[in-house]
Amino acid sequence: MKQKSVYICNECGYQSSKWIGKCPSCGKWNTFEETLLKEEKASSKPSAKKNITGTKMPLKISEIQYGENTRTKTGISELDRVLGGGIVRGSLILVGGDPGIGKSTLLLQICNNLADEKKILYVSGEESERQIKLRAERLGAGSGNVFLISETDVESINFFIEQISPDIVIIDSIQTMYHDAIASSAGSVPQVREATNAFMHIAKSRNISFFIVGHVTKDGSLAGPRILEHMVDCVLYFEGDRQMSFRILRTVKNRFGSTNEIGVFEMAEDGLREVANPSAHLLEGRCENNSGSAVICAMEGSRGVLAEIQALVAPTGFGNPRRMSSGIDLNRLILLIAVLEKRARINLSNSDVYINVAGGLRIDETAADLGICAAIVTGQYDMPTPPDMLFVGEVGLGGELRSISRLDKRLTEAAKLGFKTAVVPKQSLKGITVPNSISVFGVSTITEAIALLRKK
Repeated sequence: MKQKSVYICNECGYQSSKWIGKCPSCGKWNTFEETLLKEEKASSKPSAKKNITGTKMPLKISEIQYGENTRTKTGISELDRVLGGGIVRGSLILVGGDPGIGKSTLLLQICNNLADEKKILYVSGEESERQIKLRAERLGAGSGNVFLISETDVESINFFIEQISPDIVIIDSIQTMYHDAIASSAGSVPQVREATNAFMHIAKSRNISFFIVGHVTKDGSLAGPRILEHMVDCVLYFEGDRQMSFRILRTVKNRFGSTNEIGVFEMAEDGLREVANPSAHLLEGRCENNSGSAVICAMEGSRGVLAEIQALVAPTGFGNPRRMSSGIDLNRLILLIAVLEKRARINLSNSDVYINVAGGLRIDETAADLGICAAIVTGQYDMPTPPDMLFVGEVGLGGELRSISRLDKRLTEAAKLGFKTAVVPKQSLKGITVPNSISVFGVSTITEAIALLRKK
């Protein structure tokens, strides 16, 4: 048996016989790493026909039966919401996030909730059994049918699964797993791919649910090959600052549910606590009648989440003004500033603009455009913003306000928290039911919205 040296791209898994600066497949630079692969000698004998006796025959989709017990409730409603209703039997769930964000904490809380009715195997490649037990006892997860093992060899883990026959297996983390069939070190592209492939076959053949923890890189993406995300059934990302108490669990991929749902948690001494009303928590501590502030409502899956957009507009001390954002796409911010300067005649060329979404939430929806513009305008002119006013709308390059989806749900959520007025696109008011407790102003352009704000 010979060993062959190849170079593999960390991003897409492309293989090359020599080192290349730029990957011809994904276009990334400096992503190739040398890997030793085992190469077996080719056999001169013709391969025998594979015995397919006993192989399952294809079934019609109408003949496939499934029961109501295909999903398992985790006991954490925010997690069940993100998963689409619970854990699907035989599924692979990849959990990613920054170090210390709460991935292992959440998984141990799942163990605590399901230990009485399910058999769980927790495999750690980074900590010993004693370290896991100390953290489990702190979280109240030290009893029940939870088995711990500190192991990195995939074949050994497969043997333990055969002996214990668990219902749920937790792998912490996939970057520490090692397969003897691959000569490269743990964490390399071939090792991550082969280990995930082995766990996938175990999950599908034995109907066992897997939770796999994945490390992230400096730019926030999952470490290892991109094929890792394609192989699993569900990809969950933990977002938030470790210095802040709020954590947001977001679905990036889900074969068994929606990819728009989020779960909101609060980190406490006894673990992660669910936040049933994220809007109320995100608006806590908001200064009323303060300039440079606007409240928007973003749709996260099936529910609306209210968040405060903060803007600080200050004279620039350098030749070029600075634009910085936290929780908002910087390119979107630059575009909205250009629209304000061109269409609303607001001079921001001599001012630094800083935007922040309070609470650590990240807003990707264009319906927050009007709220961002309102925060910038009130910050520029030092005008107080009405504390009970909501801003929702997409701003076009011509300064027009374009219609948005599910406006009725956004207004209902705002009315629950005591908001009295809302500024929305005029086109979105057609055919919706407005709550009686809130007054809605429909505007067509950003200029009309700014004029209405000045009157208030």
